[in-house]
Order: sequence, then structure tokens, then C-alpha cells
Amino acid sequence: MSSDNKVMIEAKGLSKFYGPFVAIQDITFAIPEGKIVAFLGPNGAGKSTTMKILTGYLAPSAGSCAIAGLDIRTQRLEASRQLGYLPENGPLYQNMTPLELLKFFGEVRGIEGDALQNRLDAVVEQCSLDLVLEKPIDKLSRGYKQRVGLAQALLHDPAVLIMDEPTAGLDPNQIREFRKNIKELGKSKTILISTHILQEVEAIADYVLFVDNGKLVFEGKTDELKKNGSLEEPFYKLTNFGKTPAIAKKEAAA
Repeated sequence: MSSDNKVMIEAKGLSKFYGPFVAIQDITFAIPEGKIVAFLGPNGAGKSTTMKILTGYLAPSAGSCAIAGLDIRTQRLEASRQLGYLPENGPLYQNMTPLELLKFFGEVRGIEGDALQNRLDAVVEQCSLDLVLEKPIDKLSRGYKQRVGLAQALLHDPAVLIMDEPTAGLDPNQIREFRKNIKELGKSKTILISTHILQEVEAIADYVLFVDNGKLVFEGKTDELKKNGSLEEPFYKLTNFGKTPAIAKKEAAA
């Protein structure tokens, strides 16, 4: 995707092998500042593997990646200060309250005093947590737990936000509220969201990265991927069902 803005998320030739199994192969893309990008593909396509590499949780077998121009392998701590990560089913300390958890993570990140209180106030408002701040996390609904996870990812006010299947398990009202939050956050942050839900892409994303069988098979604006106003047919064609990625890509564009 072309832009004069600074590149905030970059992957160059990312591959991950587990013995003979290829999880991802030669994934390359660059996401400029201020974009909301959907990382789309079927289950098992390699989305989560790529995100774990981008966030430093996995080392690639080949290739490199950077957050805000900082190499995730050689400048891990500096890159992590620019990055907020919400993994799928992100772990939370269930016996803590949201307030206790957010204070704990703030202190771990070295945020103290008035600065910590200001960030707590900001994320509580952003994620609408004021009604459950003192309630044990294990008593919260799935939607509120997801809000707590998002608040934790935003606590240090990162420039980049990466989320893996963030609306999985949420009810329609919770999904609508979460998408609203993401659109608002996109005004000030660069966001990459992994999903296999087509409505998610249409509702929030400016651009799409489509991965199938561990390979990037489409990169472009969301509207460029649509056919007859829908993403369903292109999704079906790009998930190649035994075809080579080149053939699938050609058929999807037809």
C-alpha cells in the first residue's frame, strides 16, 4: 500500500517452519502510519503466527520485521514501547480487579505517580470500564474482559496496536461497541487486526492483507477486494482449495 507516511508495521520475507511444516512463507508488507488494516484469512492460514512474530513472541525462521522503524529482534524493548498487543483470548489475572491489573501493568512498564493516574483515567474512559473497575475479572462478561485486555494494551499509549481476533466470542452489541472503539483509536494509531470475519473487515478496515496457506495472496484497499459489493466471493476464491496461490489470486480478480 502506497503512502508518504512513515511505515509503522513492516514485514520482510517472514517465514516460520516447524520441521517440514510451513506455517508462513515469505510474508512481506508495509503498513503506513494512521491506517487500520485487516489481516484476513481462513482459520489456520498463518495469521496468528505472523502476529506473534511481529510482536516478538515468536522468532521467525527467516526474514525480519519492525515496529515504528525498530527491528523487533535487535531493538525489542524500544519496539515494545511503541506497540500494544491484544492476543486472541489474551490472559488476564482473574483474581484481580481491572483497576488492580491496570496499575500492576503500568508499574511493570515504569509508569508512576501522576503519569500512571492520567493513563488509567484515559484508558478507563476509552474502554468504558468505570462500572466494573472494582469487580473481580473472573466475574466479568466476555465483552468486559476484552475491554480490560484492550485497556492494558493501550495503557502506555502506543503508536501501534496489533489485535488477534479481537471480537471472537462477543455478542452483536459487544462487537458493535468494540468496532466503534477501534474506529476512534484509528484516528491516532496504526492498527493491524487479524480476523476471518468479513463483516469486521467491511466495518473498520481501510486496507486488507489476505493470507492463505501461509502466503500473502492479496494486498490492497478493502474496496479493491470486493466483488459486486461483497467480500464473500473473493474470500472463497482466494482460499484456494488446492489451487496454487497465483491461480487463486488470478481467479479472485476475474
